[in-house]
Amino acid sequence: MTDNDQQITPADATIVSTGTGTKGPEERHLPESLASDMDLCLRILRDVLGEFDPKLLATFDEVRQYAVEASAEHFEGVMVDPDPDHDGLKKAVETIDKMKLHDAQLLARAFATYFHLANLCEEDYRVSVLHAREAKVTEDSAVDPINELTVAYHQLINEMGPAKAKELLDRLEFHPVFTAHPTEARRKAVEGKIRRISELLTAHKTLGGSDKKENSRRLYNEIDALFRTSPIALKKPTPVEEADTILDIFDNTLFHTIPQVYRRFDDWVLGDKAGLVEPVCPAFFHPGSWIGSDRDGNPNVTAKVSRQVARKFSDHVLAALEEATRTVGRNLTMEAETTPPSSELKVLWSHQKEMSERLTDKAALISTKELHRAVMLVIADRLHYTIERDADLMYHTCEDYIADLKTVQKSLADAGAKRSAYGPLQDLIWQAETFGFHMVEMEFRQHSVVHSRALADIREHGLHGERGDLQPMTQEVLDTFRALGSIQKRNGTKAARRYIISFTKSAQNIKDVYELNRLAFAHPEDVPTIDVIPLFEQLEDLQNSVDVLEDMIKIPEVQARLKATGNKLEVMLGYSDSSKDAGPTSATLALHSAQERIAKWAKSHDIDLTLFHGRGGAVGRGGGPANRAVLAQPVGSVKCRFKLTEQGEVIFARYGNPVLAIRHVESVAAATLLQSAPSVEKRNTDMTVKYAEMAHELDEAAHERFLDLLHTPDFAQWFSTVTPLTEIGLLPIGSRPAKRGLGAKSLDDLRTIPWIFSWAQARINLAAWYGLGTACEKFGNLETMRQAYEEWPLFSTFIDNIEMSLAKTDERIAKMYLALDDRTDLPEKVMHEMELTRKWVLAIVGDKWPLQHRHVLGQAIRIRSPYVDALSVTQVLALRSLRKKVDKEELSKSQQAEFIYLILCTVSGVAAGLQNTG
Repeated sequence: MTDNDQQITPADATIVSTGTGTKGPEERHLPESLASDMDLCLRILRDVLGEFDPKLLATFDEVRQYAVEASAEHFEGVMVDPDPDHDGLKKAVETIDKMKLHDAQLLARAFATYFHLANLCEEDYRVSVLHAREAKVTEDSAVDPINELTVAYHQLINEMGPAKAKELLDRLEFHPVFTAHPTEARRKAVEGKIRRISELLTAHKTLGGSDKKENSRRLYNEIDALFRTSPIALKKPTPVEEADTILDIFDNTLFHTIPQVYRRFDDWVLGDKAGLVEPVCPAFFHPGSWIGSDRDGNPNVTAKVSRQVARKFSDHVLAALEEATRTVGRNLTMEAETTPPSSELKVLWSHQKEMSERLTDKAALISTKELHRAVMLVIADRLHYTIERDADLMYHTCEDYIADLKTVQKSLADAGAKRSAYGPLQDLIWQAETFGFHMVEMEFRQHSVVHSRALADIREHGLHGERGDLQPMTQEVLDTFRALGSIQKRNGTKAARRYIISFTKSAQNIKDVYELNRLAFAHPEDVPTIDVIPLFEQLEDLQNSVDVLEDMIKIPEVQARLKATGNKLEVMLGYSDSSKDAGPTSATLALHSAQERIAKWAKSHDIDLTLFHGRGGAVGRGGGPANRAVLAQPVGSVKCRFKLTEQGEVIFARYGNPVLAIRHVESVAAATLLQSAPSVEKRNTDMTVKYAEMAHELDEAAHERFLDLLHTPDFAQWFSTVTPLTEIGLLPIGSRPAKRGLGAKSLDDLRTIPWIFSWAQARINLAAWYGLGTACEKFGNLETMRQAYEEWPLFSTFIDNIEMSLAKTDERIAKMYLALDDRTDLPEKVMHEMELTRKWVLAIVGDKWPLQHRHVLGQAIRIRSPYVDALSVTQVLALRSLRKKVDKEELSKSQQAEFIYLILCTVSGVAAGLQNTG
């Protein structure tokens, strides 16, 4: 790859599309509708590229053909050295290596654009399949087999009886916490175009004539703009700007789809009575957020920022509720003669008149003899003044607002207008119960060492610096508690009451937070109510977790909170650092063991436990299907509540499309309910005991092998060289620094997310599987492991996730990355372990190649592989040029910047192709 003006003249390329031309095995047997959509998108993209530059189109076709050929040669995951004369990958490397740097950047953008379009086609296909399945369900079915939540509820009824099942349903909570960790490599401008293309693509197949022509014209416009838009943002977002991620998801899906989840459940459970009686489904979805409040390692999150973000969330949800309230109210046109208002409604109207005759007079003028409508319009006006903070007219709590809505609802129901009472008005009540006046429950997080240093500073210099100035960090820590308090006063206690301590080592860390909370305020009445949550993330911390918790519940402030909340206690477990600390196998088993021990401890103290799972999208961070993860948890560790972090590309993938968001929420909620079923509890308990010895042996061997790799001399520097770690640190994809410095002198300097993200970019995914192959080889009993795979949910979920991760590796490309450094010992270790792990995982699941038996997922990954390969080759060649030329000081700063831009373009494209990278 060159950075000079050498002109590339690619050979005439055969046009390769999904539907025509040369195909690898991974592209065969696509469903007709999916193949048609992908053909359409590829055809438009090729036209757009041809309009931009015919030479770019020719190179795109050429490289794409070579990549497809290489994928066909490499099909079924066989680790072989291909014939040099018929090596598609080699031809792709040669073609890309000859390109001008600017042309390579454009090629990378073309392939990244293709991935976005392919993802949309697959998403649209999944939605159409779900709709087709729903269409086959008859209304007289006892349950909706497509709605996992109704299936789970009926199973509970069958196993435990209706009363116990309803008791568990009323306890149900699904609490996703949206975070701003830097794993979403797609900029917001690109997301907007993707959403518009998705809408046009969905409509395209239903249109004809001039409507279809107009739809096609707009598709061309959007795809052309998508390609011409730089995939790399001009700057890192601020934490306040990062909050737009939640606002976007709230507006496009959550606010309207979550009531649909509740409604779909009621429709099947209540049958013909649905919408005529009080609902059965509780508002179990409770979103949280770390955006603008997680200050662990992010100096950009300040007390001022937390206030701004909280205000942004609150104003936005209040505006949405105001609009929805006004809409519902305008439709309540029942006049008093047909639907007489209740005495309670008349009292509410009188109260509104006393509050503001101006508002009631305006409402009465619009709604003469329609008191339900008039009351609702005043309620909507009061929400407006809540945003304006008008003390005389505003609602001071969301509970007051909900109480007014329920007064209207009861009046309608008592008057016989039950469909109006339990129709759109019920949806509005569900929205208010779900999102409150805060939209998301903000959770504050800080490192335990920061608290201990702040207290030491205060003790040395005095609370107000009487004996010298306090450190700026200490002032910021105190201001953080003041910000938390002000958010509570404005939006209610629910809006911000959780304070998480990362790297919790002892109960003293919890005491420190409560002490700082007190010290931050001059008057005890101003001290906010907080629940301090220990976060156990490293292996040693997980092992010591119960001892820390035992000491924690002796702290007076903790005892007071337990008494006030009915013995509720929350504990967070970190999947990221435990995986980097101990390796994926040991981390998985250590986390399972910690959950089991914490659950037993909580039961012994009659504590109502909630475990908070700090998971990511990547397998190395606890990723994989959330519903299967829930069902694999130990007895007593879920108890109808599931809380986890949702971040990066996972947020858009799970909640970006309304239909898929509904199914995701239903699926996780179903598993959360079902985890308490006696049959599930018995299986998890029995199998954990049955395979304890196997787990212990795998744990020891895998841990030893993982530490051997990490403790190899100069491992961290080598890792920085053979992956795009340094360049990822420059990617403007989050306000939080991706690492503690560019490059890594030791693994302690390195944050876990870029550790996993970098291995994924290098097509190695080491963080997901390293050590398992050696452990299986040492254990040696394939029959036992196969049996465990069939019987033990934890082990089968773990192996399936690793198989998925292996399906996204490519040893040919991995070798190219590993060759960026001259060392031979570490590449040999990595490639040997990859081969061993692949061999044993395939033997355990009975596949010839990764995901052979998981047709849909396997096919989706194999479709992507050739094009990810093309981007990976571009990335590694750019890294090679940058590494070697920088060492020789041959590149100017502007030339280095061009190579880095190319690498960042490929990072974005590979992330889009692999999907669960963070």
